[in-house]
Amino acid sequence: MYVHNPIDPAHKDLQLPDSTVCYAMQAPPALQDPVQAVEQALAHPLNSKPLIDIAKEKLAKNAEAKGVIVISDNTRPVPYKGVGNILVPILETLLSVGYRAANLKVLIATGTHRPMTAEEIEKIIDPWVFANHIEVINHDCKDEENLTYLGRTERGSEVKINSLYVQADLKILTGLVESHFMAGVSGGRKSVCPGLISEHGTFLFHGADLMGHADSRDLNLEGNPVHEESLAFAKMAGVDFIINVTLDHKFAITGVYAGELEAAHLAAFEMVKGYAKIPVAEEADIVITHGGFVGINHYQTAKAGFAAIGALKKDGYLISIANFTDKKDIVGSVMYKTVLALLALTSSEELVRVLHSKDWPFIPDQWQVQKWASLFDKIPLNHYFYYAPQLKGMQTNGLPGVNAQAFCEEEDFSKVVLATIEHIRSLEGKKDLKIVWLSDGPYAIPYVK
Repeated sequence: MYVHNPIDPAHKDLQLPDSTVCYAMQAPPALQDPVQAVEQALAHPLNSKPLIDIAKEKLAKNAEAKGVIVISDNTRPVPYKGVGNILVPILETLLSVGYRAANLKVLIATGTHRPMTAEEIEKIIDPWVFANHIEVINHDCKDEENLTYLGRTERGSEVKINSLYVQADLKILTGLVESHFMAGVSGGRKSVCPGLISEHGTFLFHGADLMGHADSRDLNLEGNPVHEESLAFAKMAGVDFIINVTLDHKFAITGVYAGELEAAHLAAFEMVKGYAKIPVAEEADIVITHGGFVGINHYQTAKAGFAAIGALKKDGYLISIANFTDKKDIVGSVMYKTVLALLALTSSEELVRVLHSKDWPFIPDQWQVQKWASLFDKIPLNHYFYYAPQLKGMQTNGLPGVNAQAFCEEEDFSKVVLATIEHIRSLEGKKDLKIVWLSDGPYAIPYVK
């Protein structure tokens, strides 16, 4: 059988054994007129005045009012370019009521990710923005001179926020709401935290206690400490207006949610929660998944691994395929590689014990490895098989699991996956293993009814 492979740059379908059971979420249909939907959302927001009215009020107080529009980086397919994009209508609204282009900034909420290159920025942002001389700036979590200290949250997190944002008269957040493996869903408050915070601000927010909390999981906001801490940061920084979207598997807009921070985000969350959970008949011997759009490097594919846990039998096998498009580093930061190697060389139990030790110095990016450890609580390290063409010829002994390229010389997703399945069958000594394909990768959350 053949299934759509959304991460193959050659756009070839993925061949799987005919007995494979395929699961996919039933996302709502794409909006027929996304342009009108964005206009309507800005004019009739949730629990908020229209954006144009808020913008006018700011100008009335300060004729040289500064506006900052926060956008996601290239790990999220937010529509900032082309027909139905959400960035240009915001900027047009502000210019129409008297904001000077020089007083408007588009701020990329990179969080602890590396800054985007000029080439990467041009790929995601509509040319209209550059033609109208509106500056686009990367947030830098390590640039202390451009961070403003606002105090501490009730949990004790240091709240340092990008100064450009803090000093702005008008603060607007944009983003995508989809399942998120620690914060419940993306979007909303995450544009500020971790999007615009200091590296040190992640120490508690992404520390071992919050990462290991039972409620820090996909599609859950109730009692989720990561969500609560993120929201606390955003409220301290201040947010005047947000516009978030939901998308289908082709990245077409299925919903637009604008208005007050919590009201608009909660409406989008309720939409996603309704379709992103996938009931599966039973746990499978072999689960095959993919890194999705977000899987630009090994660091980001942790999301696909974590999302697959609910479909896996205890001690089952996971095959994960990805297309690493990050031209700077296809694995992740030095800190990530360091902690990941500790996991690969020991065990999930040992890693988590070390992360909770009072003698362990918090290392940025350790949270992603801690989420990898959750997968390896369900299956052994050597039952995880990964494949990305970009890893060919690389030393991968610092990565947990097995590079599936070992079973097939050709750089072909189908051939590598089929060869890996045959390898697993030989290990188990039988052919009739239950195989599942998760067509939505990290974006859908399977669970046994």
